[in-house]
Amino acid sequence: MNIDLSINTDLVRNILTRFIKSEIGRTGLTRAVIGISGGIDSALAAYLAVQALGAENVLGIRMPYKTSSQDSLDHAMLVIEDLGIPHKTLPITAMADGLIEQIPDMSNMRKGNIMARCRMITLYDQSEEFKGLVIGTGNKTEILLGYSTLYGDSAHALNPLGDLYKAQVRQLSQALGVPQPILDKAPSADLWAGQTDEQELGFTYAEADQVLYLLVDQRYSPEECQQAGFKPELIQAVVRRIRRNHFKRIMPPIAKISSRTIGYDFLYLRDWGT
Repeated sequence: MNIDLSINTDLVRNILTRFIKSEIGRTGLTRAVIGISGGIDSALAAYLAVQALGAENVLGIRMPYKTSSQDSLDHAMLVIEDLGIPHKTLPITAMADGLIEQIPDMSNMRKGNIMARCRMITLYDQSEEFKGLVIGTGNKTEILLGYSTLYGDSAHALNPLGDLYKAQVRQLSQALGVPQPILDKAPSADLWAGQTDEQELGFTYAEADQVLYLLVDQRYSPEECQQAGFKPELIQAVVRRIRRNHFKRIMPPIAKISSRTIGYDFLYLRDWGT
């Protein structure tokens, strides 16, 4: 089974740019801050933000670690120069190594989490200086699979890409003119030399998108996904990641004591009071 995940790019672009403008505007602000990694997701978020707010109101920040690839820095600069946005390069090596060097046998996973959280500290500091909200860059595939660092790249004020599967991010990026070298590169968090997302996950984003669409959007059972032609081991791996990482998609639960507990009974929409 081959599922068509194509989108109306003009319609989606209009929805997402209006979302960015309205969500930032309701706070009384007019600016945004984005970490530009050199990958397709942050590039797309930057293009959308510029269309929503204007280039002068979007601050792009490169945050390399000492093992970051030069290609990532160069590709991030392609986006910055093409959009003409103000930008900074703020290396995180000294900040991250302050902890990493204290633990000689630290795994790459732990190092990567530290880097992600250092980057978010940097973005939120710049958010205060620039007076703009931090825009998230995680797509629906990554969010459902839990392929993010809690309080790292998962932390932001708003996320225009969170309901787009990776294939749809690629389609919209092509329509908005994201530079070709970024479209062509293998997805990577660039946490260590040679690291790619799909090597870590154990399956491709294209495979994940198809199974996730059936499980989430179409409410298929795992058995129905298998009947649709997908391998049981792929389905099991995807389902396991969705369930195991659900805690990353919700606010931390609060133990209920009173009759009006935040998150249970004290429930209001995001724009309550505005």
